[in-house]
Amino acid sequence: MSDITQIDGMSPEEWFSNRFDQKMAEREKNKTPKLSMLVSHGTLDAGYPPFIIGSTAAALGWDVSIFFTFYGLALLKNDLKLHISALGNPAMPMNMPFGPEWFKNITWNIPNLVMANVPWFENIATGLMKQTLKGKGVASIEDLRDACVEMDVEIIACQMTVDLFRWKKEDFFDGVSEWAGAATYLSKAADADVTLFL
Repeated sequence: MSDITQIDGMSPEEWFSNRFDQKMAEREKNKTPKLSMLVSHGTLDAGYPPFIIGSTAAALGWDVSIFFTFYGLALLKNDLKLHISALGNPAMPMNMPFGPEWFKNITWNIPNLVMANVPWFENIATGLMKQTLKGKGVASIEDLRDACVEMDVEIIACQMTVDLFRWKKEDFFDGVSEWAGAATYLSKAADADVTLFL
């Protein structure tokens, strides 16, 4: 019995290494990417990233799961009452969605002291943001959320948080795929190619 010293002009080790690399490349090419997100903030501005990223990834053919916990669950309520908290968010510029172009282009850097002491400032900021979003043709949170459901994004609500805040499942929209806990999120995240905390 003779030893194999060459396979297709290569040593057995080289042949195996090349074949292994080829098979792994084929496997990766045919693999469906997976995205797992954890959402814990429920403000109007925090509501856009998970649904925009989730619907975009699903449109690209990815498997997507989004786990909503603590205040992030506000994004799954039937009756969305989302606000912007400009207080403590110095990176948030204020631009007016109305008026002449020169007026709309002014960035209003409003000090926290003013935001904290002007009655109803949060409501004013929220109204201005909603008007800006509408004026720019940005889809609503409800529409983006529905798009995620239509594209089979897995929307998981944290059962522990629901119990903690004494909410009822009836308070939430029908698109919730699963009521689960941290172990479910971790199993999705462990299997994901991309994980995000929003």
